[in-house]
Amino acid sequence: YYIHIMTDKQVSKSKPKVAIVMGSESDWSVMRKVTEVFDDFLVEYESKIISAHRTPDLMSDFSKNASSYGFQYIIAGAGGAAHLPGMIASNTTLPVIGIPIPTTHLEGTDSLLSIVQMPKGIPVATFAIGEPGAVNSALYVISLLAIHDSNMEKKLAKYRKDQTNKVLKMKLEK
Repeated sequence: YYIHIMTDKQVSKSKPKVAIVMGSESDWSVMRKVTEVFDDFLVEYESKIISAHRTPDLMSDFSKNASSYGFQYIIAGAGGAAHLPGMIASNTTLPVIGIPIPTTHLEGTDSLLSIVQMPKGIPVATFAIGEPGAVNSALYVISLLAIHDSNMEKKLAKYRKDQTNKVLKMKLEK
């Protein structure tokens, strides 16, 4: 499976805090947005392709052992039947965040419904379809990390202030 480990801006040699998984290489165009946000905030992560349908044993092994691998959060992107986030959540007590990947026929609505409709007792936090969901999932994990990391909290506050300032500087043409 494909592995992408943050190295260019890595701040420590500790294990990655966040696992970013996706069902296939075609999901990378959306899931790459998670890594871009994490790179900006210097969040350690590891990205993997793990298919709930094509590599079920790998998916099961990964999700059952994710905590021992050093992960604190799992962001899982999936399209179509979108079983990956829920199947991972069923095998771990770590927080799992689902990103619905847009699909050809139903534009990601199928993915969204598959991820968001988890049965009671196995939660998956679900974000918007596609790139907005990917970016917001990264910012959500950053906000969780910021609870116990004052530097991360300052970076997040600056990010939000910069967003506000960008909007305030916008001018409409007459």
